Amino acid sequence: MERTISSEERIRRAEEIYNRRKIANGVRVVGDSVNRVETKKLSLFKKMFFQLVICAMIYVIFYLIKNGNYIFSQDVINKTKEFLSYDINFGQLQNQVTIFLQKNKFWGKDDAEATNNINANSVAEENAENTNTVVDSNNEVDASNKQDNKENDDNANKQENANSVGGIGGANTNEIIEDNNKEKTDTKKSQSELDIEYIKENYSFILPVTGTVTSRYGAREETEVVSANHGGIDIGANTGTPIYAAMDGTVTVSSEEGEYGKHIDIENGEVLTRYAHCSKLLVREGQKVKQGDKIAEVGSTGNSTGPHLHFEIRRENRTVNPEKIIDFGN
Repeated sequence: MERTISSEERIRRAEEIYNRRKIANGVRVVGDSVNRVETKKLSLFKKMFFQLVICAMIYVIFYLIKNGNYIFSQDVINKTKEFLSYDINFGQLQNQVTIFLQKNKFWGKDDAEATNNINANSVAEENAENTNTVVDSNNEVDASNKQDNKENDDNANKQENANSVGGIGGANTNEIIEDNNKEKTDTKKSQSELDIEYIKENYSFILPVTGTVTSRYGAREETEVVSANHGGIDIGANTGTPIYAAMDGTVTVSSEEGEYGKHIDIENGEVLTRYAHCSKLLVREGQKVKQGDKIAEVGSTGNSTGPHLHFEIRRENRTVNPEKIIDFGN
């Protein structure tokens, strides 16, 4: 028969089994320490969970700041820049706050007097600064006037020394006056004279053809063929006589049309030479020629009364007298 166990026996056996299970590696473990270990493990898990959640939230916030306009929108940034661009006068702001507090009786009498003293000192300092500025300006004006007076005195002394001893480089006063008069005379020269001087100083010329001068530069009697104002010089020669380039240059015109008949223009910088009424042209437009090169032959083409070379010299399209530059011999 199966033995019947009483309830007390069952409770006793259960307690023995429970006590045996509480022994670990032969060491007795207090019953409530098991609960502490489990509680500690649970708290560590919660901390780790909360840390992960916080990290995730921080990551989301930084992502939104970087990739969105949720916090620092463009409008907020613009308003901030506009605010920072204001020029705030903190001294004036302080005075306004002080006046406001005095009117509303937030300060006592002593504080108000101290504030008034501060404001009075500020005004005095500002007036002193303005006064110093005016004084400095006056000093600068006085110094400038003194410098001008000194320069005038020096110039007067130099002029006096020049009159008594002589001009610069040993020249006397009369020579200096002559030089000044020469400069004034140069300024009164005509444009034609200035052009002639420029051409003679910067260019070299030779006779374009051998012959006799038949019509000179300037005014002459007008006919149906001959113009009233002659812009060049006519040199009579037999038809076929060689014509040579009077200067180096580039052929800019080689034409058979117009009153000049067969004619050539050669340019070099600001100066142009023209050879007209030729019977034959030997160069073409764009060709470079040297002084003395044969370029054409004498003829009587265009408005002409007989075989001759019409020769012109121009500077910037202004005619000059060729006889002032070249010796034609007659």
